[in-house]
Amino acid sequence: MRFAAAALSVVATFAAVAGEKQLKFERLPAAVQTAAKEQTKGATIVGASTETENGKTTYEVETTSNGKTRDLEFDKTGALLVSEDEVDLDSLPAAAKAAIQKRAAGGTIAKVEKVTAGSAVSYEAAIRTKAGKKTEFGVNPDGSPHKE
Repeated sequence: MRFAAAALSVVATFAAVAGEKQLKFERLPAAVQTAAKEQTKGATIVGASTETENGKTTYEVETTSNGKTRDLEFDKTGALLVSEDEVDLDSLPAAAKAAIQKRAAGGTIAKVEKVTAGSAVSYEAAIRTKAGKKTEFGVNPDGSPHKE
């Protein structure tokens, strides 16, 4: 597995979470490694990390495939908790696309991800404002703001 600097810099846009610790894929729990390999067939693993929040530890595996990123979050048993798949803005439901475009008005939409947590789907956009500030904006399929 190789670590691509460019992909890691893109991931860093969404990272920078308190308590997140980068580690080698081989240092993940065996169940997480197995689940990640199953979920990422054909993709390049570019990074792995662990985070403990409110006493709960999760593991994230960052991948790329065909120029798009896919980040997967697992619990220690290897159960997939969240999938973040880079998508084209035009693939979003009309209301979600419009809300992101409105939020980015005058700025640039750098990346859009479809976030799936169980059966719940939302969308997250990395936006560079016209003042050059990087920000994230999450919406539900109906265009309403997504609250974590």
